[in-house]
Amino acid sequence: MTDQDAILVLCQRLGKAHRDKDAQGIVDCYAPDAVIYSLAPPLKDKIDLKGTEAWLGTWDGPVLLDADDVDLVVADDLAWMTALNRIRGTKTDGSEEDIWFRTTLCFRKIGGEWRIVHDHASTPFYMDGSLKAAVDLSPPSHAGLQP
Repeated sequence: MTDQDAILVLCQRLGKAHRDKDAQGIVDCYAPDAVIYSLAPPLKDKIDLKGTEAWLGTWDGPVLLDADDVDLVVADDLAWMTALNRIRGTKTDGSEEDIWFRTTLCFRKIGGEWRIVHDHASTPFYMDGSLKAAVDLSPPSHAGLQP
């Protein structure tokens, strides 16, 4: 298996762990010292089993992740990926979530295994003075599919 294939398998495991609401499976995709810049506060975080379990507990049913416009570059024992991701599902309050966001993942081969060492997710915001997150956007390949 090539390094690129191994990283893609890791990303598939991460998606399955979200779908299955498997907090340990999510955490296992990351290096213990991974830096996380997620959509939720704080500005900077670390991967945390209890925090991941708590977040998964806010979803009723599977958390679906899709990726579009994926670009993966592998260089020796480091790699990075950019993508447009979509998260979908039902929250425990009954609200339906369907949001596209931007992701940059950095990977490092540690002990022969690829792990995520940096995860940066972001949404653009409207520069009209409202400072509201632009969560109503979707990539051109999904034109007409509104979240």
